[in-house]
Amino acid sequence: MGKFLSLSFLPTSRDVGLLLLRLGFGGYMIIAHGLPKLMNFSTRSGKFPDPLGLSSPVSLGFTIGAEVFAAAFVALGLFSRLSSAAVVITMGVAFSVMHNGNFIGEGNGELAMVYFLAFLTIFVSGAGKYSIDNRLAPSS
Repeated sequence: MGKFLSLSFLPTSRDVGLLLLRLGFGGYMIIAHGLPKLMNFSTRSGKFPDPLGLSSPVSLGFTIGAEVFAAAFVALGLFSRLSSAAVVITMGVAFSVMHNGNFIGEGNGELAMVYFLAFLTIFVSGAGKYSIDNRLAPSS
């Protein structure tokens, strides 16, 4: 009974877990957040929030860069740590500046924090065995 309750009969793999994390969060970031911004760049660029004072189009461009391109690199496992850092920074700004660090209530930043933590995990752990990074420079 103990073996069943602990699920120890199932194989475990850190690398499969990292692959699922990269594909799930990277893919969803692209589809649900990045592509809608990219496809509507011209209509959104004039009114996109500018929390760092760079101009609305530049802020939108940086956000698209993180949510589409960096997230795609993370999903593929290419330059994973650098790419995940771009998303971590973007989500950190979104949570702290745009959502005022609020976890609950209207306009909360809970989702930004979830993305922040997922991409921070990838930043700290690396892409794992099932990645392009590993193919380019396999660890011994």
